[in-house]
Amino acid sequence: MQRTFITWGALFAMLAVAVGAFGAHILKASLNESAMAVYETGVHYHMMHALGLLIVGLAAGQWGESGRLRWSGWLLIAGIILFSGSLYALSISGIKVLGAITPLGGVCFIAGWLLLALEGWSRKKAR
Repeated sequence: MQRTFITWGALFAMLAVAVGAFGAHILKASLNESAMAVYETGVHYHMMHALGLLIVGLAAGQWGESGRLRWSGWLLIAGIILFSGSLYALSISGIKVLGAITPLGGVCFIAGWLLLALEGWSRKKAR
């Protein structure tokens, strides 16, 4: 599990840099200001949650594997795909209905962080 989430986290971080550069250098000329802001929000959340995956992987290495950590990592991955992916698609295509997917990704992010917090809290007494 540690190796899985560190690998996914690093790959998603790399992808966030590539997608951000693509937006800054290629899309900036063709997207309006509002669409570019939506795209940049997707990149921001993408990178922050890629770093969250690295944290989950490091926590698994420190604390050992657990169901909460496993779910936390998979929910962060789902959140990146649903939240950031829908914002990328929305900003590029202009298809507004794609915005309905974004909150599902946000719920995945919240649940993933909550599970990481609960796992950390449950470990506080183990010394």
